[in-house]
Amino acid sequence: SVVLANVAAKKGNYGYNAATGEYSDMIKMGILDPTKVTRTALQNAASVAGLLITTECMVAEMPQEAAPAAPDMGGMGGMGGMM
Repeated sequence: SVVLANVAAKKGNYGYNAATGEYSDMIKMGILDPTKVTRTALQNAASVAGLLITTECMVAEMPQEAAPAAPDMGGMGGMGGMM
């Protein structure tokens, strides 16, 4: 929220570079977010959200706890001819 407040207080291409921890003009630092990537991500998210809203029923797997591993074969003693 601190980063967001600092960026929102400025105008233009001002932003936060998480790699260096600096606030600066994103274009001058060479950090660009292609519009097509952002647009496509929003379109896909809206598509999935719309699908889930209009679906009457949805099937999903319930997470299951994995069974514990089988115990080792303790107490077998030395077996002749092995090592």
